Amino acid sequence: MIVEGERAKSVGIWIRVSTEDQVRGESPEHHEARARAYADLKGWRVAEVYRLDAVSGKAVMAHPTAQRMLSDVRAGLISGLVFSKLARLARNTRELLEFAELFRASGADMISLAESIDTSTPAGRLFFTMIAAMAQWEREEIADRVAASVGVRAKLGKPLGGRAPFGYQWVDKKLVPDPDEAPIRRLIYELYREHGRKKTVAQMLNQRGFRTRSGKEFSAMAIEELLRDPTPKGLRRANYSTRRNAGAYEIKPEAEWVLVPVEPIISEELWETCNRTLMSRKTGGPFPGPRPEHLFGGRVRCTCGTKMYARRQTGKYACEACGTKIPANDLEAIYHSQLSSFLFSDGEIAAFLAASDDEAVTLEALIDRQQTERDDLQRQIDHLFQLHFDGEIPKEGFGRKYQPLEDRQSQIDGDLAVLRAKHDAGRIARLNQDYMLTEARTLHARWPSLSLGQKKEIVQAITDEIIVGTDEIDIRLQYLPEPGTHVDKGKDQVGSPDGWL
Repeated sequence: MIVEGERAKSVGIWIRVSTEDQVRGESPEHHEARARAYADLKGWRVAEVYRLDAVSGKAVMAHPTAQRMLSDVRAGLISGLVFSKLARLARNTRELLEFAELFRASGADMISLAESIDTSTPAGRLFFTMIAAMAQWEREEIADRVAASVGVRAKLGKPLGGRAPFGYQWVDKKLVPDPDEAPIRRLIYELYREHGRKKTVAQMLNQRGFRTRSGKEFSAMAIEELLRDPTPKGLRRANYSTRRNAGAYEIKPEAEWVLVPVEPIISEELWETCNRTLMSRKTGGPFPGPRPEHLFGGRVRCTCGTKMYARRQTGKYACEACGTKIPANDLEAIYHSQLSSFLFSDGEIAAFLAASDDEAVTLEALIDRQQTERDDLQRQIDHLFQLHFDGEIPKEGFGRKYQPLEDRQSQIDGDLAVLRAKHDAGRIARLNQDYMLTEARTLHARWPSLSLGQKKEIVQAITDEIIVGTDEIDIRLQYLPEPGTHVDKGKDQVGSPDGWL
């Protein structure tokens, strides 16, 4: 259901049917109809259909159609992709992980009907969490092997690869200060500490006749890179960058860096002083400490209608219009206390789940009945063709008998697509319900142990708004009992748990 005034979610439909699938009678049109029916039930707009006819699933990432789809995801032209099963997207596990990571990074959803995965739902997002964990594990395994190799080479005194930083040179496979460049590198830090301007330092070096290793004049950008490099203070970063496909150098994740001690040419204090000044120049203020984060940002409103935000100095949510205030810690304590309640009673939960089961059984019976009729029609059509080929039915008589059978079969195909979409949506909703109910029972107890980031995800997902008055606080939470239905609950009502993580 789409609320009036809201823009429908734009999704794409992915269809990949191999030659073997087509031989077994699985048509692209069948997969498309099922996906469209599901999108209609969710109130989504189908913006694009991506078809890969007779393409093997062993490797599809490089296919032009797959690249076009990913480009649309990155550009935000589609925010979800519907397909009949994961194997239709990719049979290669590595490619499936890559697809999931790319979708997650773009904030887009993956909907696999056969596996009941819809990442626009809380339970479906668990799939993304699992995929991300698998991908992270794989990256860490690779990083560990690389880091171990680099560490061993460093301990053995072997060069770690790459050109020596300005001010250093490789001597007997060890990185040591260069007698000609080291004084210049030290001078860069001393001048920057004194003047605090990259451009000024570059001009002074150039006026004194100093040049870079390639013979060019120093620039402000070159000065910044040299200032940021920790090698002069005695700590070289190895396994720090890589070059992708002969393109520009890219900085690797910090977890993959290997820090190797080398002979310093400046003090650590001088390096820290220069980098603090460098940071303050970029931000326009003093060197920042940890940025304070507040749990309910954007969700707190005063009874007068004004948004309330936590002040850095006081740690209180304050209304600029009427002066109402509440400490952030107090607000979290109140919010936490309300998590001990749940949206429905046990009886209501049982009744809801029983109704879901009954509806699933009814849909399965209808699907079986329609499929049986369709199979019977197909047998009649096959028999009719055989009679016609054998010359027992003339052309005119064949047409009169065939057309009603074909019309009824087409009608059944449309009905089956809708019924299966309803069944798919029901299975996903039930899986979502089971997951949320399980998590909800433990959320209140687990809340204190959750990280701030996890708490914020929960708050953002389940909280419509928190209205702060002089004597009371109205916490309004939301819950999705059925796909596409948005229900606002009143004070002290709690919907979903950290299933949104």
